[in-house]
Amino acid sequence: MKILFLGDVFGKPGRNLVADQLPYLREEFHVDFCIANGENIAQGRGLTEKTANALFNAGVDLLTSGNHLWDQQGVKDYLPREPRILKPMNYPEQALGTDVYFFQSEGTPVLAVFCLIGQAFMGAANSPFETAARILPDIQERTHSIIVDIHAEATAEKRALAHFLNGSVSAVIGTHTHIQTADEEILPGGTAYITDVGMTGPHDSVIGIRKEIILEKMTTGMPIRYEVAEEGLQINAVLIDIDSDTGKALSILRIRRKVTE
Repeated sequence: MKILFLGDVFGKPGRNLVADQLPYLREEFHVDFCIANGENIAQGRGLTEKTANALFNAGVDLLTSGNHLWDQQGVKDYLPREPRILKPMNYPEQALGTDVYFFQSEGTPVLAVFCLIGQAFMGAANSPFETAARILPDIQERTHSIIVDIHAEATAEKRALAHFLNGSVSAVIGTHTHIQTADEEILPGGTAYITDVGMTGPHDSVIGIRKEIILEKMTTGMPIRYEVAEEGLQINAVLIDIDSDTGKALSILRIRRKVTE
């Protein structure tokens, strides 16, 4: 079973890039399921019904998220109607969004996906370690093919979680920093891991925002309105191949493609 995980899709440039390129990627890599982190698809901060549907229509099967999930107006009315958007499970139970999503299509086994958020530099949240340990037994009753998105700032926290879950899940995929790391591997227990899958969107920027704006803010200290960059388009992703019988990862391929504008 082959899973394509797209790094944080950023703003309209990222959405357009997915719409243009995902059909080709799905065909090239014989993708069974496509997951994307979508917490920044609307103007680089949060999501809306319109922007989420644009990705679903492009061929994304599920959106994971993070700390910006609820930033856009109207999302509180939308999330209860759309089960294909995951919230980090270690936020309070009352927070809107789906906890765990189970995929199954003809000819493929069940795949479970859930999302966690880190505690270091990320604001208040329950322990991702305790939350994962609590929910995994119920998930494993249905399937051993399990993908985890850990949306976190600190490399050490992401890597610690991967070792904590090693052998219990198929993959632990880091998101949030928008910078793709080159440490993809399969841990001894059969869990695929990468610290950060990166960003799908405009890389001639500072993590998606026009670099001139960030430079002005950092050199003057003055508040300034952020604007999404448009140039340097890249797809950052990983392709994970999972043994359908055991749920162990067979391979993880890091994808970093520059797209001619």
